[in-house]
This record gives sequence, structure tokens and C-alpha cells, in this order.
Amino acid sequence: MTKTLIRKEKKESLNTNNFLKISILQYFATLNDPRIERTKEHLLIDIVAIAILAVISGADGWIGIETYGQAKHEWLKEFLELPNGIPSHDTFSRVFARIDPNEFQKCFASWINSITGKLGLEVIAIDGKTLKQSYDRNEKQKALHIVSAWSTSHQLVLGQQRVDKKSNEITAIPALLEMLEIEGSIITIDAMGCQKEIASLIIKKKADYVLALKANHKNLHKEVEKWFELAEKENFQGQEYSYHQEVESGHNRIEKREIWTVPISSLPGLNNQLIWKGLSTVTMVISERRLWNKTTKAVRFYISSLENNAVKIAKAIRSHWGIENKLHWTLDVTFSEDNSRIRRDNSPENFSLLRRLAVNLLKQETTFKGSLKMKRYKAAMDNNYLVKILMSAS
Repeated sequence: MTKTLIRKEKKESLNTNNFLKISILQYFATLNDPRIERTKEHLLIDIVAIAILAVISGADGWIGIETYGQAKHEWLKEFLELPNGIPSHDTFSRVFARIDPNEFQKCFASWINSITGKLGLEVIAIDGKTLKQSYDRNEKQKALHIVSAWSTSHQLVLGQQRVDKKSNEITAIPALLEMLEIEGSIITIDAMGCQKEIASLIIKKKADYVLALKANHKNLHKEVEKWFELAEKENFQGQEYSYHQEVESGHNRIEKREIWTVPISSLPGLNNQLIWKGLSTVTMVISERRLWNKTTKAVRFYISSLENNAVKIAKAIRSHWGIENKLHWTLDVTFSEDNSRIRRDNSPENFSLLRRLAVNLLKQETTFKGSLKMKRYKAAMDNNYLVKILMSAS
């Protein structure tokens, strides 16, 4: 090997190590260590960094993280201190059980904000997901329910918020919105989040909303439904409205969606209309799905602060389902989230954030055209590719 080649490899190694210290460690350097001084055999930042790298590379639990660390010990020593080697799986479990999830979330948010500040977010979908195996019958612990914010256009998890044991998504969503930079974005939420306080908060933060309207607001839902029924019978004659139609086909399925949006000024005074800050438009979506010899039809209603524009509102509504198809499905199929039996204290919430961090990084790396599963596999084998994944979101 020539001296030039040796110098080049050393330079590349130095650049990689410097980048790893900047890309991973800087965002978690302020995380408070929950351990007492005499139990600190391993640096907190080493523990967190190994966990992040391991989850990206396919680890789905504490034993997997330890196994990854042992296999990559020599490489990890190049940029981590590791004063007592690789921590055991019990150490990873104990530490993540005690890390404050709110502080861990803040570190995650600081990293996300460094990315999203350059992007300009459009639609942000907010929806909840239950970690099915996180319940503990013996400890009378319910399964953890997490509300996530998802940027549809950029394929990024922007943040998460757990639902308290004695509460529901109605309290978790405002807490999540408070921590996000949403100015200029469109927030989409299903019927659970169709609440006047949430609408008011979104407007206060200089964003817009599209909220699903169902029977949890019985009177308002009935009034909107009745108005559209009458308007449809008269073919919207004399009404100010915007219309858009979408048709999709594939896998022996044809789906047709018709969207009507109407300015709130065209409707008679609705029930408690003034409590909905920023309310500008109501929407009806009629979906017809044909599968073989079976046809199903569904009618849905929405309220929005957006102007009367069926194309724009239809795009926002359609984008909302990306959180199910591109995030929740990925977490279950690629990261086995529903099968995870991590239950101890703060561990389920903290590990769920590790998964979402990994999803973000893997989706931003586009040079390798394989699935996320194959990207994790490649990252486990190829340190250079793992570094490329980290660089993709820098």
C-alpha cells in the first residue's frame, strides 16, 4: 500500500470520525444523566450513540444493541471513548428506562429543527399509534399510545408525545403542537383532534388546519351533513363552491374520490360556529371503491381554515394517510414495533423515539434503492454506508 493511499485512508477516517461526533453527539450532549455518580461505568453519550447506530442497523431490542456494539467495538473506539468497553444489554435497558423522555424528545427536536429549517414543511399529519405489546398485566400498565407528527412531503417524523394513562389524544396533541415549528404548514388530524382548543392553537402558531368532522361533534356534523345533502340534490345550483375529482386504479381496484369545498359564509349559522377560530371552509368527500364485484361508498366531512380550494384541501386530506402507510406500517413491518415487549418504565417511549429517528435517517438516504429493511442490513455490514445514512440528514 502506498504512502499516498495510507494518508488518504487516514484522512477519510478522521473526517468520518469528526462527522460522527458532530452529527450524532452534539444533539444529545445536553441530555441529563439519570444515574448516580458511582454507577457510571459508561458515558451516557456512548450509550445513546451506540443505541442510535444499532437501531439504524437492525437492532430491535437491548440484546441486539449490545450484540451490535460488540461486533463493531473496534470501529466504535475510533470516535467514542468507551472507557469500560461496550455496555451490557442490562445497562442499556436500565439507562433508557430512566432517561427522561421529555429531555430525550428535546434532543430529537433540536436535531429535527436543524433539518426542517432548510425544507419548508407543507402538510403535517398528526395521528396516534398504540404499541400493542408494551402493556404489563402484572404491573397493571396499559399499552403505550404515542401521537406522532409526520411531514408527508419530506418523509420525516417531526416529534412524538405519549398519551397519559388517564387521558387521551386530546391532551397529547396540543403538547405535541407546542414543541413543533409549524408556521406556514397545514395540520391534518382525524376526528379525535377536531377540538376548538386545538384549532385555536394551530391558528395561534400561524398554521392552517384540516380537521375530520364526525359524530363526536354531533350537532355540527348533522348541520354540515344536512346542508351538503340539500346542495347535492340541487346540484349545488346557485352555491359558491369548489370541486375536484380524483381516480386511482391498481391491484384490481378502482377508487374515485369527489371533493366539494364551500366557504363558511355560504352556510347558515352553524352550531357554535364562532368557537372555531379561523374556520373558513367545510368539505365533503365522497369515496367510491370498486374491488372485483364489490363496490363500497363512504362520505366524510372536514372543517378547515384554508380558503375555498378543493384541489388544495383534497391534497391535504390525501396526504394525511401517509402517516399510516409510510410511518405506522413501516414501524410495524420493518421495525417490529407491535411485537416489541420493551416495557420497563420510560423504555417503551424512549425506544419508540429511537425507531422514529432511524426511520428519518433511513428515508433521507436515497443513493441506495433498496427497501428500508435492506438499508438496515447494508448499514450493519458497511460502516461507510452507515455514515452515508447519517450524512443524508446533515
